Amino acid sequence: MNGDGTACCAPRRAAGHTGVTSRSVPPSATPPQPVGGWRELRGGTFLMGCDDPPYPQDGEGPARQVAVGPFALAATAVTNAEFAAFAEATGHTTDAERHGWSFVFGGFLPDDFPPTRAASAAPWWRQVHGAYWRRPEGPGSGLDGRAGHPVVHVSHNDALAYCAWAGARLPAEAEWEYAARGGLAGMPYPWGDRRDPGGEFRMNVWRGDFPHRNTAADGYRGTCPVDAFPANGHGLFNMTGNVWEWCADPFGPGGARVLRGGSHLCHASYCFRYRTSARIGSTPESSSGNTGFRCARPLAGTHIAPSSTDPLEPQ
Repeated sequence: MNGDGTACCAPRRAAGHTGVTSRSVPPSATPPQPVGGWRELRGGTFLMGCDDPPYPQDGEGPARQVAVGPFALAATAVTNAEFAAFAEATGHTTDAERHGWSFVFGGFLPDDFPPTRAASAAPWWRQVHGAYWRRPEGPGSGLDGRAGHPVVHVSHNDALAYCAWAGARLPAEAEWEYAARGGLAGMPYPWGDRRDPGGEFRMNVWRGDFPHRNTAADGYRGTCPVDAFPANGHGLFNMTGNVWEWCADPFGPGGARVLRGGSHLCHASYCFRYRTSARIGSTPESSSGNTGFRCARPLAGTHIAPSSTDPLEPQ
């Protein structure tokens, strides 16, 4: 596990591993519409964070009043089909492709997969050469049946490049949490205080004993379609579970960037981060099989820069 306790959730490359940075791409003449459309949020003041976080080192707490300006957020994470259109239009090469490898959950690899480097203290994360967004589990894998699933193996750099092409931006961390809460105050989940209210599954997370047995009781062993579960009060899908989502903000000093929402690999026994206030950080060039993003944009008459005021934000 990394010193900040996040390696188990989203493994990271060493900062500046190869000196690779994403190149800029020209904006699309006809910006694409998210598959789930946009949700316009008028903003306001809300209670961000929590007072008794399970991982104090993550910086969730304390709970505090935060102001968020108006903005729009995509109802869904960027899908494989949407990212394919971007790659075809721009020729963009992701960080994972240029590095030549990305992190894949070992449980998705065949038993006879050759030994490769694993993340320290998180051996279920394996370095897989040839893994990238089109080959999520490495050579021999593909996207059949996953066009509507969230794109993965995308770095913060790749997310910024997509947003530039799409005439959008990444959400500020405070915007993301405001949106994820769906109008509820102080609730750990976008729908309330219980993970599975009335026995109903509301998100895609690890069910069973991590990392050896996933019952897939919620219907999915890996990622699920971006709109697979009911939307929250703001009409936003899968704000927790499924894939971690990049945000615009730095994660403290050192160059890491914020990830929000948890993923299909989160389990309460080691990564109880599929909650509205949970956060982790990773280096901008990092990629893994459980990391994606969604886009934000300004409302008419507002600026493109994220609009939020959080007294705990690094200056």
